[in-house]
Amino acid sequence: MSLKKNNLRVLVVGCGNMGASHAMAYHILDGFEICGLVSTGNSKNVLNEKLGGGYPLFNDFYDALSATRPDVVCISTYPDTHEAYAVKSFESGCHVFIEKPLADTVEGAQRVAKAAKKAGKKLLVGYILRYHPSWEKFIELSQDMGKPLVMRMNLNQQSQGAKWTVHRNLMKSLSPIVDCAVHYIDVMCQMTGSKPVQVSAIGARLTDEVPEWNYNYGQLQIRFEDGSIGWYEAGWGPMVSDNAFFIKDVFGPKGSVSIVAKAAAAAGNSDNIDAHTKTESIKVHHADLNAAGEFAKADEWIDLSDEPDHQELCNREQRFFLKAIQENIDLTRPTEDAVNSLKIAFACDESVKTGEMVRL
Repeated sequence: MSLKKNNLRVLVVGCGNMGASHAMAYHILDGFEICGLVSTGNSKNVLNEKLGGGYPLFNDFYDALSATRPDVVCISTYPDTHEAYAVKSFESGCHVFIEKPLADTVEGAQRVAKAAKKAGKKLLVGYILRYHPSWEKFIELSQDMGKPLVMRMNLNQQSQGAKWTVHRNLMKSLSPIVDCAVHYIDVMCQMTGSKPVQVSAIGARLTDEVPEWNYNYGQLQIRFEDGSIGWYEAGWGPMVSDNAFFIKDVFGPKGSVSIVAKAAAAAGNSDNIDAHTKTESIKVHHADLNAAGEFAKADEWIDLSDEPDHQELCNREQRFFLKAIQENIDLTRPTEDAVNSLKIAFACDESVKTGEMVRL
């Protein structure tokens, strides 16, 4: 497949769910051109066929990097490869888009951020909710509820077949509350605008298919400097309940804001990647009482007309990445946020394993 003049040449590394979605974005968006697809298994062949065929295929990242000499590397592999692949990409003069989490250790994430700065190249971490207009509205409305805030969120996934295989592979390096919680910790930090000061967490290993040091269900609690508190839980596997697996709400002295995804939160949808980003409606409740002690205002329902699906969110993410490269947008702050949310998630992981509260 011939490359278009002036497009950024992208090497896509990892061709599973997220890698395939990002590859589709690069395939259809002006400004990008795929120069190679990399995976250790058959996923690259499946993806190549889906994209119409013709893209160079590679089994090894380092061989692909050397052969294609890309402008951009998109890393959507398992977390234990993120640091090495990203650092090598920066050393080779490439910009890097990397799926969350940034690395499988805090120190590794810091090394990746340092490598990006040294190379003078762009690093964007895949925090997809930052590009969702309904989640932006959810965060904005939460900031009108006063302080402190109480934030309750979860995403449990009842998985089987290929999706359970992906979850088992992920848990060879990270727990669910590290892999998934970084999204929602990032949201909580945006809602409060405050610094987390302590965390506590619990977890359970519900199957021998999970490594002995790890667990496939976890629940965390975060206390912020302004008195706000946040709760999040994540569970993966065929035994996980899909009842109330999708909870996203926040309340403060002035009322509450909740994402009410009636269809997306239905039973049987917990491992549906499109359902994970659906909002459908935002419910706003006001705490004001009238002279009779009854609610003075009716609840409001906000239905945003702009409700992108998972693929469109990936497209928007990559459009922003392209703009950041072309217009030299400073990505220092989002990178710091990605490192910070990972640091908090690992502190929660430490709490699970030690049984102790962790101060930050």
